[in-house]
Amino acid sequence: MPDIRKHRGAHPEDRKLFAAEQLPALRTAVGELSWLLTRDYSLKGALKLVGDRYTLTDRQRLAVARAACSDQSKERRAAALINVAEVADEGLIVDGFNLIITIEAALSGGLLMLCRDGCMRDLSSVHGSYRAVDETDTAIQLIGEVLEILHPKSVDWVLDSPISNSGRLAQRIRELANEKGWNWNVETLFNPDVVISKSNRVVISSDSHILDGTQRWLNFNRYLIDHRLADSWLIDLSC
Repeated sequence: MPDIRKHRGAHPEDRKLFAAEQLPALRTAVGELSWLLTRDYSLKGALKLVGDRYTLTDRQRLAVARAACSDQSKERRAAALINVAEVADEGLIVDGFNLIITIEAALSGGLLMLCRDGCMRDLSSVHGSYRAVDETDTAIQLIGEVLEILHPKSVDWVLDSPISNSGRLAQRIRELANEKGWNWNVETLFNPDVVISKSNRVVISSDSHILDGTQRWLNFNRYLIDHRLADSWLIDLSC
């Protein structure tokens, strides 16, 4: 069926699945999954082991998987992290779908998670197809306003070309940037993760695979949400 959603908000079951009484078990599951990943267990096998132990639903397992990471990854990401004061006059490269979808989710009341590596992540997934929602333009404009405060030298947006409607989103980002006078470059690439993670520019992403390979990154999602969307629905799954 085509995606006809107008918002990227919460799943109907999320308020029950992630209610306060569920959080202790979810945090314990994140800790145990992280322990297994630290010892080189595969994510798939380790997640099944932990998920079965705590009888987690598929959506709860997804949250635990996104919140967990090995000790090695946590240390690697912390070492490459820079703070906002270091961004001025630096070139930025933005993982476009990753950033926009998280901010769309925050704006529309979707669940956000504070994860073990300090990132804020959501539970959305494009599954090869992206559809703009009512909050898309607002998300892009909000991102632009916060980026402008940081005074970067340049901002390069990269979107996954295999994802349908990536070209339309790229064009909309360009249009809004032109309206606001933001000097952004926006392109679509077949395999942007490799380009982003190997770039010598400061990376804006919360994608675990990208963060494990990048030289420098900025925890921009968290900074924006903390300062501009502080009333978002956020649960703490860090441990």
